Amino acid sequence: MSQTKYIFITGGVLSSLGKGLAAASIGAIMEARGLNVTNIKLDPYINVDPGTMSPFQHGEVFVTDDGAETDLDLGHYERFTSSPLTAKNNFTTGQVYDTVIQKERNGEYLGKTVQVIPHITDEIKRRIIEAANGCDIAIVEIGGTVGDIESLPFLEAIRQFGFDLGRSNVLYIHLTLVPYIPTAGELKTKPTQHSVQKLREIGIQPQILLCRSEKRLSAELKEKIALFCNVEKDAVINAVDVSNIYQVPVEFHREGLDERIVEYLNMWTREPRMQGWEQLVEKFGSRTAEVNIAVVGKYVKLTDSYKSLNEALEHGGLFNDTRVNRVYVDAEALMEEDDISRHFENIHGILVPGGFGDRGIEGKIRAAEYARTKMIPYFGICLGMQLAVVEFARHVSGIGRANSSEFDQDTPDAVIDFLPDQRLITKKGGTMRLGAYRCILQPGTKAMQAYQDKEISERHRHRYEFNSRYEKQLTDKGLIISGRNPETKLVEIVELPDHPWFLGCQFHPEFKSKPMQPHPLFRDLTAAALAEDPASVPTAVEELLRYLSVVQVAFPRFSRSAVRIGDVEIPAGQMVLVSLSGADRDPVLGENLESFEPTRPARLLNRIENGTATIWVTNSARIIPVVPSPSVEP
Repeated sequence: MSQTKYIFITGGVLSSLGKGLAAASIGAIMEARGLNVTNIKLDPYINVDPGTMSPFQHGEVFVTDDGAETDLDLGHYERFTSSPLTAKNNFTTGQVYDTVIQKERNGEYLGKTVQVIPHITDEIKRRIIEAANGCDIAIVEIGGTVGDIESLPFLEAIRQFGFDLGRSNVLYIHLTLVPYIPTAGELKTKPTQHSVQKLREIGIQPQILLCRSEKRLSAELKEKIALFCNVEKDAVINAVDVSNIYQVPVEFHREGLDERIVEYLNMWTREPRMQGWEQLVEKFGSRTAEVNIAVVGKYVKLTDSYKSLNEALEHGGLFNDTRVNRVYVDAEALMEEDDISRHFENIHGILVPGGFGDRGIEGKIRAAEYARTKMIPYFGICLGMQLAVVEFARHVSGIGRANSSEFDQDTPDAVIDFLPDQRLITKKGGTMRLGAYRCILQPGTKAMQAYQDKEISERHRHRYEFNSRYEKQLTDKGLIISGRNPETKLVEIVELPDHPWFLGCQFHPEFKSKPMQPHPLFRDLTAAALAEDPASVPTAVEELLRYLSVVQVAFPRFSRSAVRIGDVEIPAGQMVLVSLSGADRDPVLGENLESFEPTRPARLLNRIENGTATIWVTNSARIIPVVPSPSVEP
């Protein structure tokens, strides 16, 4: 096996410049060159993991298949690459110090003084190497900014990598800001110069600079940055602002970033295959439909709390050639008004995401009721599924005091209750039902229609579950349980049969959605929302007629004169049959023609006049001179 190469990505000037997105995009373009990559995130905070941190401070908690609660940047990594990530791909200062202290308590240091160097830095390096095992390239993002006190052990550890493994196996990339000052009408390089200087003070000379800016850097400005930061001119890469995040790999490739990387790391790779990313970017600008999805939650002013959710909605929209507008609705506001309809004007779908705590709960229940009674597509995720069950129990099954024991410990009807194995747990962080679990789907349900598979696996993060004691009461009134865990019989998916699209799932499907592989539930939610938009109906009807091809073959016709179609000669007087189903699947109509896509452009019918005959054919049908059959009137 070849030596693993390491790319270390640091950031300077200020936070939130997009190191995670840069690291994910580098992973994407190196995968496009045929390399096996992995991404690793080092977080400098003392918390053991982000599982107990406030979403207002940390944003979304991303969950891996093996049940790790991780930084939201791992969501970027998984969406941009095919690399399966685990608990090893994200670790914190808290985890590092905890391991070192436990080793000291166990006597593994043989009485030596335990210090930051070498014990802490050695543990950091060990964890990086362990996570990178078997990969061609490990892309390691260092959280925080250069100059932060808490980041220093990480920076020292990655500095040592260059000496431990050799310069041809280690590459340092620094992301920095080149701000535009409107009053001066210029991009300013001083912040970048100071940021690189700070990095060099601790012994790290970056070979590549990613210069974040709202305007493109001129050749002169790149030369200036290169000179003052001691890097080659073609290693100054413009990370210009883009309209959507999936454009970043394309921009990096156009800037020649992948060429610089393989050059510095002395690697041979195939030519990059960026067609998929280029087509994805093109698709963003060519969407023909638009829907509004209301996201009802309590973190509506901090959308990073719903990062994977937002991206999954985007992916579902892309599949359906649709722009998805997210309308954030504060759940608490729904508790204060008798009539909540104004919050859902021009809304084509309602989504209630996961969450914890009792703030805004009754507002979310009202949103579920509104969607059910007004026949608006509804998608409940984790808590959103649980509250849909509570609402159904109260207003359909007649269980008036139905609730979750999370919010009312004294409720006589806890239709949502503690998972049995959660009752005795007192510690916080990493103690919920976490990670991937199996689910068996019921035939004939919306869930089965979406997945097209009997068994699925999805990621979880919860302590409460559907209380099976109430199953009969709820199902007798029409609630369908369409998915269960085969081992525990835990209810995983519920839905309503006599509704355009009403589905709740206990798991978090957003964690497994990718731009080129949208999650089936988000895909179908968007399709259902489209059906709620009257403007989309003609397009959807045309697509349905194409997909079904109710009339398989047109009436027979006779050619008036000899004609050549492609390589086929058709003599005069020859009977001609047109396969409408074949024409409806002609590649000129687009891709994925064996699937139903309600937003596919309606370009199927063209009126063609020819002599005394008037016929209707598809764009894709081969147009030939025809006359009616003698037995058929024109």
